This record gives sequence, structure tokens and C-alpha cells, in this order.
Amino acid sequence: MKFLDLCKVYIRSGSGGGGAVSFRREKYIEYGGPDGGDGGKGGSVWAEAVEGLNTLIDFRYQQHWFADNGRPGMGQNRTGPSGDDIVLKVPAGTEILDEDEETVIADLVNVGDRVLLARGGNGGFGNLHFKTSTNQAPRHANPGQPGVDRTLWLRLKLIADVGLLGLPNAGKSTFLAATSNARPKIADYPFTTLHPNLGVVGIDNTEFVVADIPGLIEGAHEGRGIGDRFLGHVERCAVLLHLVDGTVDDPAADYRTIITELEAYGGDLATKPRITVLNKIDALDDELTEMQRAEVAEASGGEVMVMSGVSGQGVPEVLRALRRVIDTERRAERPDGGEDTPWHP
Repeated sequence: MKFLDLCKVYIRSGSGGGGAVSFRREKYIEYGGPDGGDGGKGGSVWAEAVEGLNTLIDFRYQQHWFADNGRPGMGQNRTGPSGDDIVLKVPAGTEILDEDEETVIADLVNVGDRVLLARGGNGGFGNLHFKTSTNQAPRHANPGQPGVDRTLWLRLKLIADVGLLGLPNAGKSTFLAATSNARPKIADYPFTTLHPNLGVVGIDNTEFVVADIPGLIEGAHEGRGIGDRFLGHVERCAVLLHLVDGTVDDPAADYRTIITELEAYGGDLATKPRITVLNKIDALDDELTEMQRAEVAEASGGEVMVMSGVSGQGVPEVLRALRRVIDTERRAERPDGGEDTPWHP
């Protein structure tokens, strides 16, 4: 299935049906009077987050979503049928933006979240509503209210616990493939990952979701390379896993490049909990590994772990560190602080 995380849709709610102008005419009733019914209500347009979706590709092939119109009223005081609502089923984590692509109308984070995008028009009153003591045979009725036309943008931000960061060929896809059932493309050239990948990682009888996004390069916030358009997929993560290639000449410079791009992107990505790991140590001896780790630690000002996604060396320790941060962050998000019951995804 092709991945799509941004698309434009055109929606229209249904118009209300017009009221009826009708008079009761029966053989043995001398004064029948008006009996025109009301028009039916137009259908509304909703958006709902559902399970089983992780892309907006369905909206690439169907961009127009129009609800049904209400039917006109009828004689004998019969109300016209209402138009059916339509529901745009989107993945959890979808933001709905106005036409300017900046104003957030709704953020459907959890499965079951639902929002009304366009309300259907009310049906018009039939002539029975206009009967008075001085006007006992009204010959007019109201038209139905028109529907609402809107142009909206859908933007998906994947829901994951861990977000992978790093330059191209830092070993992110290899790490994801080695620790989960995900099968991202892996090759020895840059930008093998062209769209985000999700994998479920297990450690010590606990599972969490890891998101791998295309690698960043210097100037990504200005559109270089694939740019920073995929960084939105790690905004919701509890922790970021920053992988640094240990086989390069200056790993500290690689580390600073990614941090600079995070700061230029804005938001709280630069301050989000982050674990820094020196990767590919299977290609280094112990002395060189320690030297490279020390350089990255000096640049980051914090602890730097080491691992090899290929050989598996140090991977369990990294996964346990990630799980501890996830537990802490998810408990902090709970209203009661989550002190008694540990978090499980």
C-alpha cells in the first residue's frame, strides 16, 4: 500500500428539502385546509478516526465527498426523508486543516474521535406552518437551507512511541528490521527510505511502536533532500532515538546537523526526550568505538549508548532504555500520574 500523509478533500453537506404547498381535499370534508409537510434535513459530513489505517491513500482516489440532500415535503403533512450523512474514515493521528493549510480544525488523535465538518441544511417549512386565524389557506412554503461547501486538508502524523532520527545511512531501517517484523528497504546508498515505516518492537514482555522516517541532511528545513516534511510523524512520540553512524570521520558533526534541523523545524522536537546511540560498532574496534562515542558525548553533553543493528550488540540495552523513557512519559500524561499501574501499550 502506498503511503500518503497529506491530501486535499472537497466536502459538501446536503441541502435541506423544500417545504410543500398542499391542501387537504377529501370528499366529505368541507374545509380541508393546508397540509404541506416540511422538507427533510440534508446529510452532514463527519470525520472519524478508525482502526486499521495508517495512510491517507484512499483520499488520493476520491477527493470529493458530498452528503445527500434532504427530500421535499409532501401533502398530508408528510415530512420529506432526511439525507444520509457521510463519514470520512481516517487514521488515528490525522489533523484536519482549513484551506489555508495552517488553521487546525480538529486533531483526531485516538481511535473513535469524531468531528462534524459540515452540517446539513435544515428542511423548509411546509405551508401548514403558516396557517393563522387570518390566513387559513397560505400558499407559500420555505425552501430548504443550502448545504455547506468546504475545501480541507488532511495531514497524518503517525502515532508511535519511538521516533528514529539520523542522517541517511545511519542504520535506522536496519535497526527497525532487526527489532521488529517491519521490512523497510535497506541498501548502501542514501535515501533508501522514502516514506515513514512503522514497526512493533518487543522487549521484556512489553511492546511499543517505532517510527522510521527518511533521513535528514543539512538544510532539510529549507527543502534540501527530502526536506523535513516527515518530521511531523515523530512529533507525537514519547521519545526520539537519534542514531549516529560510528564509521564516519566526524560523528559529532553528524550529531550537530540533526540537532540543528530539529531546532529549525520548531515545536518541541528539540526538547523532546532523546536517546543518542552510536551505531555500527561492529565495524569498529573497542578503542575507536570509545573515541567516537566520546566525541558524540561531548557534542551532546549527555550519555551516548553504543550498539550494532546488524550484529545485535547493545540492542537490548537500547530497547530497555527506550521502554523506561516511554513508561515515564506515558505515566506523566495520565491524569492520576500512573504511579500504581505501569503503562503497557
